[in-house]
Amino acid sequence: MQNSSESSSPGSDLIFKTAREQARLIAKGEISSEELVNAHLTQIDQVNPAVNAIVTLVADSALDQACEADMARMAGEKMGPLYGLPIAIKDLQNTAGIRTTQGSPIYEHYVPTSDALIVERVKNAGAIVIGKSNTPEFGAGSQTFNPVFGSTKNSYDVSKTCGGSSGGAGVALATGMTTIATGSDLGGSLRNPAAWSNVVGIRPSPGRVPSINGDLGWSNLSTDGPMGRTVDDVAFQLSVMAGHDNRSPLSICASGSQFADSLERDFKGARIAWSKDLGGRPIDAENSRVTEAQKHVFEDLGCVVEDDEPDLSSTDEIFQSLRAYSFGIKHETHMRDHRDKMKETVIWNAERGLQMSALELAHAERLRTRLWEQLMTFFDKYEFLALPVTSVPPFSIEDEYPTEINGVELETYLDWMWPCYTISATGLPAMSVPAGFTKDGLPVGLQLVGRPRDEMGLLQLASAFEGETNFHKQRPSVVG
Repeated sequence: MQNSSESSSPGSDLIFKTAREQARLIAKGEISSEELVNAHLTQIDQVNPAVNAIVTLVADSALDQACEADMARMAGEKMGPLYGLPIAIKDLQNTAGIRTTQGSPIYEHYVPTSDALIVERVKNAGAIVIGKSNTPEFGAGSQTFNPVFGSTKNSYDVSKTCGGSSGGAGVALATGMTTIATGSDLGGSLRNPAAWSNVVGIRPSPGRVPSINGDLGWSNLSTDGPMGRTVDDVAFQLSVMAGHDNRSPLSICASGSQFADSLERDFKGARIAWSKDLGGRPIDAENSRVTEAQKHVFEDLGCVVEDDEPDLSSTDEIFQSLRAYSFGIKHETHMRDHRDKMKETVIWNAERGLQMSALELAHAERLRTRLWEQLMTFFDKYEFLALPVTSVPPFSIEDEYPTEINGVELETYLDWMWPCYTISATGLPAMSVPAGFTKDGLPVGLQLVGRPRDEMGLLQLASAFEGETNFHKQRPSVVG
């Protein structure tokens, strides 16, 4: 499908400005928060029926908050960094007074009484919740569909999937229905949908964006984080999402304020390991062609780029075991009381966890410990690792997941997600940045991986790449 690089109406000009620019306009009184929220509500009304990204809209509440924000600004009250900006919250994350379904019939009518920590922080920074973004059932699988709300379509080709599990967030950003958005990532849920919506998603280091009130506070496989249309939009959000909370045992004892600083950096001499397929894993040729074409950009920036990759062969067992373990505890009561309301892939994953022995889990943890030791040696040599975000371009909206790549049959619904879940198992920060388009006009993302807890370096590299390529400026035709 044809893409549009520019928007056609004055309202579109406003909604596609960066988050920091929108915040500046509000702070200077050049636009009101009410005006900004109304522009986004108009866009939702026009575009959402075609893509189904925002599934619970809270227009009246958002407008009320926008009016309150405007009055507070005129009264001279202190404004937070995200003051007056509309934000979409992933439907896995609790929002006080707003339905949070997790994409499951079990929670179809559930309305939380408190916010998730990430939601509390963006609201405290002044962001206005405009609605909830669609997600697969319990966030399982990188294809955003569920029996409560249906499928979210790719805005570059509505016959294709947008990925997942933060699929609604990615599409809402790509189409200008929200300025910023929250997401979460276990096996690629911030990176995969970012790649397929031509936006940016970062999986922070575990504990950088802490979460509370979960069952597995010591587990670092899943993490919350931001999505945005630009790298700076993501960093801007991270500056308020990050920060210590002593209720989270993995919380990193550092402020997020550093991420509000400039992302400019000289990359002359920075060493990057470049991996096409992590040692021969299956990857679609067209997907690979797009990412390989971007290798020179880093060389042009002065980086030293070498074809190399760490040994991540143990990550399949590590990830599958730890994911099953987490699904077992999360869905133990669901399996007992509501099995008939759960999709088969979730049941399969939960059953694996419930049947897992203590020794199996311990073996996975031992492998992960050895992996970390190997990675530290690898990252002594390199500052970054670059590889694809996905193994295939966006596939049909009718398919739950790919079953083969290049004639290689895949055993589970997770196998095609190897570029992301292998990195999840490492515990390293990683992000997806727009890297171009297939011959059919479908977005492709490049995955950048940083050293432990070095989100700043990662954001700086991604920003430099973005500035050289400008792929993020290509808008989907659905907004044209």
